[in-house]
Amino acid sequence: MPTVLRSGPYRFYFYSHEPNEPPHVDRDDLSAKFWLSPVQLAGNFGFRAHELREIQSMVRDSGQRFLEAWNEFFGIVGA
Repeated sequence: MPTVLRSGPYRFYFYSHEPNEPPHVDRDDLSAKFWLSPVQLAGNFGFRAHELREIQSMVRDSGQRFLEAWNEFFGIVGA
């Protein structure tokens, strides 16, 4: 699972063996999935609404970084 960003208690990553999965954010035993284009919540597993808004903002702010890491890892050229 390549980690793209750590921010406070959060770790933003994607699964290396599932190229169709969106990047995730985890904290302790909580998890959420976000689509990157456009940034949208794909699934929430324990986060409260106010924290999800904060995480979604971080995903939006780092979206280009996530896409570049994703494309580089999976060898996607020209995306």
